[in-house]
Amino acid sequence: MPAGTSAFNTRGKGMSGVAAAFLCPSSHSPSTAYDRLKHMIPKLALRGQAGVGVAAFMHKQGFRYGRALQSSSGSVRIEPSEQDRSFRPHVAIAHVRSRCSELSDGGDIRPIRNNGSTHRHLAVSLDGALVNARELRREFLCKQQRTTVNTDAELLLKCIERCCERDYWRHGLAANYETVFREIDDRIDGAISALFLDGDGNLVAYRNRTGLRPLEAMQTDDGFLLFASENCAFAALEGDTQQILPGHIKYVDGKTGCSVDHSVSNGRHKATLCTYEALYLGSPNTSIEGQSHLETRYNIGVVLGALVARRLQAEAGPAPTIVSSMPHTGGPYADGLFASLAEYGLLAERREVVATTLLQRTLIGTPGGRKSRIARKYRVSDTDLAKASIIVVDEALIRGDTSQAVTSMLLTAGAKAVHWAIGSPPIVAPNYYGMGIDTLDELAFWQVWKRLPSEQRAQSMLFHKMEPHVLRLIESNIAASIDAATTTYLPFPLLGSLLPGRLENFDLSPFTFEMPTPAGQQRADRNLRKLTADLPCMQSIRA
Repeated sequence: MPAGTSAFNTRGKGMSGVAAAFLCPSSHSPSTAYDRLKHMIPKLALRGQAGVGVAAFMHKQGFRYGRALQSSSGSVRIEPSEQDRSFRPHVAIAHVRSRCSELSDGGDIRPIRNNGSTHRHLAVSLDGALVNARELRREFLCKQQRTTVNTDAELLLKCIERCCERDYWRHGLAANYETVFREIDDRIDGAISALFLDGDGNLVAYRNRTGLRPLEAMQTDDGFLLFASENCAFAALEGDTQQILPGHIKYVDGKTGCSVDHSVSNGRHKATLCTYEALYLGSPNTSIEGQSHLETRYNIGVVLGALVARRLQAEAGPAPTIVSSMPHTGGPYADGLFASLAEYGLLAERREVVATTLLQRTLIGTPGGRKSRIARKYRVSDTDLAKASIIVVDEALIRGDTSQAVTSMLLTAGAKAVHWAIGSPPIVAPNYYGMGIDTLDELAFWQVWKRLPSEQRAQSMLFHKMEPHVLRLIESNIAASIDAATTTYLPFPLLGSLLPGRLENFDLSPFTFEMPTPAGQQRADRNLRKLTADLPCMQSIRA
């Protein structure tokens, strides 16, 4: 990277968390920016398992970088900079980093001296991904042959730095971040929220115009301005909260602490959250429209239980069916499903039979790396499974390799049958906005689609509008592919009735194939054309 900059995250895969704390000059609080970060970081732990990077700034002492380490008791310390008691930063930003194959170490943080006569230390923490990262990277490589830009965070930081240098720094001017981020918002295509810190201690919170990645702000009663990728981070703190709107920045002056909101979008954009936030990625304690993700997931489980009960009533035996969840995100779904089974006369017991030995998520990475992590991560936690019927509840079935591995473990342990209940519709689309799903071929839906007769292929490509009998066909084929007795998906219309607020508040592209950005739609359509190139009858479906 060019001198004077520091980007810290893994390749933006969307499972990251960001947080910032700014101590306003008017505050009389004995707490520091580090104290507030240490309050927020544990609450964002679900968003990444590759450590937490921290960048902090104090007038006259400049930048310090470190890592936030969390103990088994939940307490957090920031090393090494927190060990210097004379360093009491007024502003600090953190990145709860997700692990990926490109940067196995999670991305070190190093302040680098600028080539010029002044220091341009910059830092950014990023949640999300850039759909047009390849094009941006190619542009920088063409213009600066020695520049290495590996991550989406580095790309964003390079874009910011180039705008500032071209229009302001070379002329001895302070950067106008409203103008800078207006150009950034116009040039990037993707779904990101970011926190940017410059060498004067100025802080910029930015949410790009798609709004898929959330960003919340809180003005605390004791004089802090806080930012986080989820509002659960503010739990137990007193103050006023607000969303950073899509296509907006909040600029905080490093000396005065005054904050100003600016629209940096060329048009008005409405917040459209990625559905994964409510179903999987977000903390259960985060809320949307006053409804927590925990409530949403539990309610989905209740509705899903009715579908599963009708399917299994004829097969029910004298022994209770075991209801288990996929750890650690399937619990609320399984609780709701279990609660609903009694209404349909299905004898069941709630018992966890699957446990984990690793914290790493298995969603991201190369197929070989993921297969190895899946084999090491999951184990059967209950030995009393002889001839048991088990319902495993999960929020999504994406590729099918995890569910197949878990099914095999349970059958080997003596289970008579394993049924899967999925708290979302079939995932039919790649997701270029931070979830690490890049192609159609890796999705379980398309793996079974290839084996369907031509007419049924066409019917299933109606996606969220497919008829119930077509969904049942997909379910039976998915079940066969993972060695399960049955698979039950949540039908799309039911999902729409259970999400908080209005349906248009969510990006539903994983289930509809309708991407939220032009670049994403073009890329998805290219993927689809490639997959169906030898099937002329398929072309009219997407025409």
